[in-house]
Amino acid sequence: MTEAIRPLIAGNWKMNGLKSSLAEFEAMRAGASDLAGQVDLLVCPPTTLVAEFAAKARGSKSFAVGAQDCHPKAFGAHTGDISAEMLADAGARAIIVGHSERRADHGETDTLVRQKAEAVWRATLTAIVCIGETQHHRDQGQTLDVCGGQLTASLPDGARSDNLVVAYEPVWAIGTGLTPTVRDVEQIHHFIRDILISRFKGEGARMRILYGGSVKPSNAAELMAIANVNGALVGGASLKAADFLAIAHACS
Repeated sequence: MTEAIRPLIAGNWKMNGLKSSLAEFEAMRAGASDLAGQVDLLVCPPTTLVAEFAAKARGSKSFAVGAQDCHPKAFGAHTGDISAEMLADAGARAIIVGHSERRADHGETDTLVRQKAEAVWRATLTAIVCIGETQHHRDQGQTLDVCGGQLTASLPDGARSDNLVVAYEPVWAIGTGLTPTVRDVEQIHHFIRDILISRFKGEGARMRILYGGSVKPSNAAELMAIANVNGALVGGASLKAADFLAIAHACS
C-alpha cells in the first residue's frame, strides 16, 4: 500500500535563519536534483525568508518552500499574523499547522488547528498537520488515545492525499536526541494509517505520514524503512544542507 507513496522530507527551521542562510539553502536545492522523482524535499524557513527562498526554488518539481504557521482568516485586523493567502503569494507550497510548539506556546487547540488546515486549503496549498504525545501522556499509556483524538479533531473533512500530510512528532523526542523504538514508531504509524483509511478511504491509504522528533542522518535509514513512514519532518538537522540531504538520501 505505502510502497507507491513518494517520500517527503520537510525541514522545519523554526525561529532560525537570516539572509546569510541563503547559501545553505542553495546547497540543499542543488543537492535535491540528485533525488528528483524519488523524494520530495520541502524547506519551511521563517516567514522573513519565504519569498526569497521560494523565488530560488521556482520551477523545481521536487524541491519546494513552505511556511510554519498561518492565521485561519484570509485578511483583517490581526496584527502580527499572516494568512495562508499571503504565504501562497510569497511562493509557499505548503504550511505546517498544529506543531506541538504552537500547541504548547500559544495554546492552540485541535479546533484552531483544523481551522488553519482549512485556511491552507483555501489558499490551494498543502497542509502538514502535526500530532504527538507528551512524556506525561506516554508514561500514562495514553499515546494512542491522545494522538487519535488530535488526529480526529484536527483534520477537516474532505482531506485528500494531495492536500494533506500528517506528521507524527512525539513531543518528548523533539530536540532531545531521544527517539521511540522502531516498534513504537511502527505501531503509531499503523494506528494513524488505519484512522486515515477509515475516514478518508482510498485517499487515506495514499496520504503521507511523516515521522518527526530528533531525526538525523545516523537514524534516518532505520526510521524511513518502517512501514507507513513516508518521510520525515526534520528540525535541527534541516538547518545544514549536508544533514538534510543525507536524511533525504536515506529514503531513496
